[in-house]
Amino acid sequence: MTEAASSGGRPPDPRSAGSRAAGASPRSPDPPRLPDRVRDLLDDLDAASGGAAGDAAALLLGAIEADGIVHVAGAGHSLAMVCETFYRAGGLAAVRPIWDPAVLPLDDALRSTHAERQAGLGRAVAGKAAPAPPDVAVVFSTSGRNPYPVEVAEECAARGVPVIAVTSARASRGAAARTDTTLADHAAIVLDTCVPPGDVLHPADAPRTAAVSTVLAAYAWARVLADLDDLAAARGLDLPRWTSANVPGGDEVNAALLERYRHRVPELAGG
Repeated sequence: MTEAASSGGRPPDPRSAGSRAAGASPRSPDPPRLPDRVRDLLDDLDAASGGAAGDAAALLLGAIEADGIVHVAGAGHSLAMVCETFYRAGGLAAVRPIWDPAVLPLDDALRSTHAERQAGLGRAVAGKAAPAPPDVAVVFSTSGRNPYPVEVAEECAARGVPVIAVTSARASRGAAARTDTTLADHAAIVLDTCVPPGDVLHPADAPRTAAVSTVLAAYAWARVLADLDDLAAARGLDLPRWTSANVPGGDEVNAALLERYRHRVPELAGG
């Protein structure tokens, strides 16, 4: 016998199910998933720094047109972003890394933390690179509160070299203040990556893992490169840009760029 027939031909009353559910505790909404939180932060970055990315692209294009060099710095895990900008498929050939072995965590992690907090090191490293107009500097630091990146930016700015800071205002506000100024204080252009304090995202209610700063900073840099490409194309300019060594013709294109920049970027050939 069907349910409808047993009820005298009437369909079941939906209110009965509703009345039973009404007595149950309402289910809490599921916390946002990690992919959704990352996408939200990417949207936040676009909203906060979309205009600044275009400004950064224009500044870089001016430097390249004037045959300048783009000096790029970071410490600790921000060195991942220095690698992202340097000798990278699709990236600018006119990039020189500003760095010191002491800030690399791969062979001595504790040393790299101490070095990033050491007063005077960033200024010395930037001074050794000797940036000068029409060069531009790009400094990556999520918190922007440690002496090393702040001093690199300060020294470059003092030499008349404009600084593009890739940092997070939220993370900076929540970080320990180890300098009187922040990275952003010395920058002509600030790209706010919107990284939360502490960097981690998961789980949403008490984050303890899944750091996001590299994802957001890499996206910010990719936006700058895309805007730079659009500006150059609009002016009919051919940018000095690396090609992947794993595609046909890549080695030949790169050989010409190596010859052009190896004496000004000694890190290209171990100089």
